[in-house]
Amino acid sequence: MTTKKQATTKDIENLLNEDYKETMTDIKLRRTNPYSGQSIALTLQEAKLHDQIKQDEINENYDDMQRGLDKFSRLNAKAYMILLD
Repeated sequence: MTTKKQATTKDIENLLNEDYKETMTDIKLRRTNPYSGQSIALTLQEAKLHDQIKQDEINENYDDMQRGLDKFSRLNAKAYMILLD
């Protein structure tokens, strides 16, 4: 005789959160270097960071821009070389 465990709301919530995280990491957003014309697909996190770096440049927030550049270069060196170097 086997007993089935009834899924709790928390179990279902955890499963949905894991599925959501997996889905969000698979999303790729394309960014293009306006000078070279080269483009590359970025994760959502990388794309947001790239956009913030460019906005900091426009706003002349050079300290914040430099911190963003440092983080981006460690996060995705290849994309950094294509987009921001």
